[in-house]
Amino acid sequence: MRFLNLGPFRDTTTVHISVEDVDEPPVFEPSMYFVEVPEDVDIGTTIQIISAKDPDVTNNSIRYSIDRSSDPGRFFYVDITSGALMTARPLDREDISWHNITVLAMELNNPSQVGSVSVTVKVLDVNDNAPEFARFYEAFVCENAKAGQLIQTVSAIDRDDPQEGQHFYYSLAPEAANNPNFTLRDNQDNTAWILTRRSGFRQHEQNTFYLPILISDNGRPVLSSTCTLTVHVCSCDDEGMVMSCNAEAYVLPVSLSRGALIAILACIFVLLVLVLLILSMRRQRKQPYIIDEEENIHENIVRYDDEGGGEEDTEAFDIAAMWNPREAQLVVKNRQDMLPEIESLSRYVPQACVMDNNVHNYVLAKLYEADMDLWAPPFDSLQTYMFEGNGSVAESLSSLQSVTTDSDQSYDYLTDWGPRFKKLAEMYGATDSSGALW
Repeated sequence: MRFLNLGPFRDTTTVHISVEDVDEPPVFEPSMYFVEVPEDVDIGTTIQIISAKDPDVTNNSIRYSIDRSSDPGRFFYVDITSGALMTARPLDREDISWHNITVLAMELNNPSQVGSVSVTVKVLDVNDNAPEFARFYEAFVCENAKAGQLIQTVSAIDRDDPQEGQHFYYSLAPEAANNPNFTLRDNQDNTAWILTRRSGFRQHEQNTFYLPILISDNGRPVLSSTCTLTVHVCSCDDEGMVMSCNAEAYVLPVSLSRGALIAILACIFVLLVLVLLILSMRRQRKQPYIIDEEENIHENIVRYDDEGGGEEDTEAFDIAAMWNPREAQLVVKNRQDMLPEIESLSRYVPQACVMDNNVHNYVLAKLYEADMDLWAPPFDSLQTYMFEGNGSVAESLSSLQSVTTDSDQSYDYLTDWGPRFKKLAEMYGATDSSGALW
């Protein structure tokens, strides 16, 4: 308590904090870009300079590239050192009006440090498409049509999108300006009327007219196209409803009534039925049972002048593989199913191996033959033998008579089979009375 009367005790010190530099990826300035490009810009035109810098003290050099997943069509290219973003393909606003690409900046000395920036490219419209019909138009005019009668209203579309909006102008093409049959009226609302200029159309004189129409837009420069309107002449009733537009329609004589027409059709139908009935009866007529001498079945003998191949027709496979080794000959035929043909080397096998008639020596001979031929291609041949060796103390080794249960089985009898089965006895732990493994 007595120290409190002397006043507070405190002191100050100065701490210096040193911030060490850490390698950081390049930084873009600004953090995003928005670019407007006309669609008719030339290939290789620089549309924007992309800039990035290394915030580290070392200020490493920067290399630029485009993330191709953001520009699968490869419409743009960026210069690797300057960051100049350029067009690599023609741009078409009617196909793709917006492009969102990603530009990457990588440190030259440390490629793992990569920065990115988003660049949005808007493709501006240019009047590069001429107007055309909104759909396929096919008009019909009645034979009894009057002059000045409306037969069709047409409209147009334009793939361009001018800022002041679309406006179309319609007129007949120069070659049809003095058309005596039809005329055109521009409604000043992007539509036009097609009117008849005369009356008295006749199918047998001309059943189809083709009217060329010129359509212009209000773009800069002005573009236009010529579209053709097809007009069919049809026969109509008194109310103007279309009845037939086929100029080759069958015209009945005036004196032929509807009843007479029905009678004629009925007669034709009856005749067809009679013809079909006669044809079906002829097909069902039975054949006579008397056989002509020329068709005697016993004389239908087919003679062949060739004979079967017999045992000589065995060149496609090795018949020796099917022989019993006890009856196999010393010389083995060449296999014809392998290319190139391999000359048998059985004659090089020692006589001691060949003369012994058992499976063991037969397999050794084949193995020696394959080992001696350095040019033999790899060829696997499965041989199936339906017999077992003579005098084997193991008797049958077939798995068909093996124990099918999962119970433990004693293999002590392996020790009684002699030295040849010593290894099996060791593997299965069979021991003799002294405890030693065979």
